[in-house]
Amino acid sequence: MKIDRLVSIIMVLLDKERIGAQELADMFEVSPRTIYRDIDTINMAGIPIRSISGVGGGFEIMQKYKIDKNVFSTADLSAILMGLSSLSDMIRGNELINALAKVKSFIPADKANDIELKTNQICIDLSTWIGNQNTQSYLEIIKTALQDCRLVSFEYIAHHGKKTIRTVEPYQLVLKSGHWYFQGYCLIRNDFRLFRLSRISNLHMEKEKFTPREYQKPILDFEETLKSMQTPIKIRIHKSIMDRVLDYCTYEHFSPDGGEYYIVDFPFIENEYYYDILLSFGDKCECLEPLNIRAKMKRRIHDVAVIYEN
Repeated sequence: MKIDRLVSIIMVLLDKERIGAQELADMFEVSPRTIYRDIDTINMAGIPIRSISGVGGGFEIMQKYKIDKNVFSTADLSAILMGLSSLSDMIRGNELINALAKVKSFIPADKANDIELKTNQICIDLSTWIGNQNTQSYLEIIKTALQDCRLVSFEYIAHHGKKTIRTVEPYQLVLKSGHWYFQGYCLIRNDFRLFRLSRISNLHMEKEKFTPREYQKPILDFEETLKSMQTPIKIRIHKSIMDRVLDYCTYEHFSPDGGEYYIVDFPFIENEYYYDILLSFGDKCECLEPLNIRAKMKRRIHDVAVIYEN
């Protein structure tokens, strides 16, 4: 859009002392003639840009007009840049690029190195090590559908492998516990639902638009609910899987048991998910108590062994 390009040109000019028409044209993939028209539009809007001819010439914003770059502290700018950079790696788009350009325009030259150092002290990479390769493209489709208020349709794998075809009004992208979701109004269920992207296939954005309805935000904080449901069980683990068990509880739950093992008070809910966690630890984990959980683990291990015996 032209307005996006005009704002971006202003941000670039705030960031640089001077830049040529051809460099701007290459940056925004337009002709130099378009850049000249954009500069005239910006001037008419009251932002004084002058043109310097000759070698080393180009466009520049008059110094007396430039924004006071001390409005943000070094910590402020570092925090904003870290957040925007982490999002721009996963959700690409002109609006994020423009936002980064705007923020960088506020960095005073004498603080640039310090801010870059602080920004690089924390790296936020939202991409997965391995996993569903469709996540990136699906994020782009949903983001566009959100902006244009367009329906999306897809196949969804729900609990116990049940496959359904959904048509949904998208309302919000959600990153929770390392997984991407989106909240939308399902026209099949006639209610709001939270969909996990990794369980989606054949995602398409429809031509049909929708009128946004009153939005219900998803409930994302289940900490208190989980605490009320969890019961500690005792497991004995080998030290080689200690790092994995620490994903589910803190070191205060560990008690040494000889030189190679630990007894762990493990937070447990009696459902398929938590039994699968214990099974994932393999022969490096033994459930000691309560006896009913131990018995159910023994039966599950037997069922797995039967599959391989057959």
